[in-house]
Amino acid sequence: MTILDRERLVTRTGRALELRPARPDDERALAAFFAKVTPEDMRFRFLSTRRTPGHDQLLALIQGPNAHGASLIAWNEDGTVAATAVLAGDAAGERAEAAILLRGDLKGQGIGWTLLERLVAEARSQGYAVVESLEDRANHGALQVENDMGFDAAPLEEEPTLVWVSKRLR
Repeated sequence: MTILDRERLVTRTGRALELRPARPDDERALAAFFAKVTPEDMRFRFLSTRRTPGHDQLLALIQGPNAHGASLIAWNEDGTVAATAVLAGDAAGERAEAAILLRGDLKGQGIGWTLLERLVAEARSQGYAVVESLEDRANHGALQVENDMGFDAAPLEEEPTLVWVSKRLR
């Protein structure tokens, strides 16, 4: 898949998802999605206490992180948003940051794993050397998935509540 295509993904639990880039007409569906995301998961994803993104934040998510990345939406079969996945690469083509947010009621179904696996594959296909993510130490679920997928974790001396995880691709 290139980041311009649609792709059908199936998690290890058999949940089918459609993954595609975010589009301007997704704003309403994303607003409904964020209403089902827990405050804790919002804090883990955005590293802030922001509760519900406004119009400008939704537009930023839809437009993507930069020219070297993509903002993707994973859709349930019922047409609701299950998760968002962002891959933001640097201009040098060396490092790409991955960020995933899923609805709290859908945890434990392999969605996060499947999306991270897809982001890693996309980063590899684009020639990035490293995929990385900044995590809250309390985000045990994400840290476990990243550990299981071979990511290394390093503490941030200047911010003891955060961990930098990375996976070398080449």
